Amino acid sequence: MNKIKKGDEVVIIAGRDKGKRGAVTDVLLKGEKLLIEGINTVKKHVKANPNTGDRGGIVLKTLPIDRSNVMLYNAATGKGSRVGIRILEDGRKVRYFKSTDEVVDVDV
Repeated sequence: MNKIKKGDEVVIIAGRDKGKRGAVTDVLLKGEKLLIEGINTVKKHVKANPNTGDRGGIVLKTLPIDRSNVMLYNAATGKGSRVGIRILEDGRKVRYFKSTDEVVDVDV
């Protein structure tokens, strides 16, 4: 079970975008890299290709960020928090915030 999943809101804790928040749009490389909406965007110069009809120019592209540089956003405290995994009595795995011991979600 991954501690950070698609759709989670995360806080960046290291790098150029430190302190920013965004939603995870995709999880890559078995959970090691994350694509986050509006975070780690770069300008890429694209050459025109008349065979496919692509126009050249400057395109904004979102690059992956390592999962070690993000923390799951805890709305109760208003900042990032570490996440753990716990198994309930009925056998379900859940993610919980280690700081407040509050359950993030319930998975089957």
